[in-house]
Amino acid sequence: MSPARIMIVEDDRIVARDIREQLARTGHSVSGITSRGEAAVELALNTQPDLVLMDIRLEGDVDGIDAATQIRIKCQIPVVFLTAYADDETVRRAGKAEPFGYLLKPFEDLQLRTVIEMALYKHSAERKLRESERRYEATLSSIGDGVIATDERGRVTFLNPSAEIMTGWDKKDAIGMPLGSIYQVTDVNRRPAQQTSIARALASSLSCQTADQAILISRDGREIPIDEKCAPIIGDAGSVSGAVLVLSDTSERRRAASILQAAQANLARMSRVTTMGQLTASIAHEVNQPLMAVVMNAEACLKWMDGAHKDVDEAKAAAMRAISEGHRAAKIIERIRAMARNTPVAFEPLDINEMIEGILSVVRLEFRHQEIALDIDLQPLPLRVMGDRIQLQQVMLNLLSNAADAINASESPDRRASVKSKREASGAVCVTVDDSGVGIAPDIAGKIFDPFFTTKPSGIGMGLSICRDIIESHGGGLWLEAQFPQGTRCRFSIPELQA
Repeated sequence: MSPARIMIVEDDRIVARDIREQLARTGHSVSGITSRGEAAVELALNTQPDLVLMDIRLEGDVDGIDAATQIRIKCQIPVVFLTAYADDETVRRAGKAEPFGYLLKPFEDLQLRTVIEMALYKHSAERKLRESERRYEATLSSIGDGVIATDERGRVTFLNPSAEIMTGWDKKDAIGMPLGSIYQVTDVNRRPAQQTSIARALASSLSCQTADQAILISRDGREIPIDEKCAPIIGDAGSVSGAVLVLSDTSERRRAASILQAAQANLARMSRVTTMGQLTASIAHEVNQPLMAVVMNAEACLKWMDGAHKDVDEAKAAAMRAISEGHRAAKIIERIRAMARNTPVAFEPLDINEMIEGILSVVRLEFRHQEIALDIDLQPLPLRVMGDRIQLQQVMLNLLSNAADAINASESPDRRASVKSKREASGAVCVTVDDSGVGIAPDIAGKIFDPFFTTKPSGIGMGLSICRDIIESHGGGLWLEAQFPQGTRCRFSIPELQA
């Protein structure tokens, strides 16, 4: 170790001289010598030695223990006590001054050198540790996320300013308190959390996190949606010595997501209305059929009620048929209104096959008018998913509309599209739409889902992009498989609703 500047505080001048000579022999220098406690504090402030050798019994009112305490507080200079007294009371008092070592008089050069080196090494290590702690605290205090640390018992040891704002607790009040006293969390349904992230980390020694699943109740009653990330602090022996909790306020993210969702919903509705507009003639015909049946059955009812051949049973049957056809027309109109309506997204259990049948009732006649064969192969078992019926019908409507456009753009005499549904081994429900139209050229295959990319003269290029967003919001995926120059297969899958 390099030579150190050492201050001697000793009331026996002969002993002080001997210590000075010993220090010289061990390669160290003396920055100053005093015999009084009051002077020792002043001398340490003025000379800033690397270490102080302090006798416990000194001249004056301030003994070595009191002087060492003041030097530690004011100068942060390590102190080694010199004493011929090692009774329990002296050792107890001396311990409160947090010395870096003891030397019992008399002592040899080797003992002196060893104690000095150990004290300087320990002081250097502690200084580096404090500097590291200050750097970490400055770093944690400057970040926007809240940070809370606890010991192994779950008592708070640190809060950064962001955590103070989020919890409503000042650091000075929170330190030492059980985490549960300052950190009240519920789930998104306002039910108290069964176990905090820190409790799980302390119990399992594993990191954990939650995303958009927690509400922090601050000290002043504010409710803050948060993401939690928690990691245990593992000591040298492998045991958990505490945990660190990082809190992210997701309020702005949720507001932005809500605005984005509303914009996407409006865009999706515009896309639906545009596509429905292209099917106006077929929709009108689809509605007209049951309405004509209503009229015809009503006329038949009147016929059977009048004249010489009155037949109440036939009249009643005709009236029942008119009512049935009226209900069918109402259902068709309701499906069309639902597709065009700007309704909030509502996930509910539904049967994929029923959803497909509903949209087929709208497009089947259009395909017939365009002389396109439509093959339907739906797995007979109910295929239940959790989803928004209108959004999924929009996806089907868009895919079938694209299939018809591709077939009409082809010169092939094979004018055919198909719709299939099945349950996959992975636990997903898969829907496939095939067409025999023009395929997708390899140079544009990678752009087909890009917003505003279109191959149609009158398209805006949002249909497939919206469809992909809808399916992904349902936890699924959407893929296109082109067979250039002819044929395209579009598949989407959604997790099946478990019983």
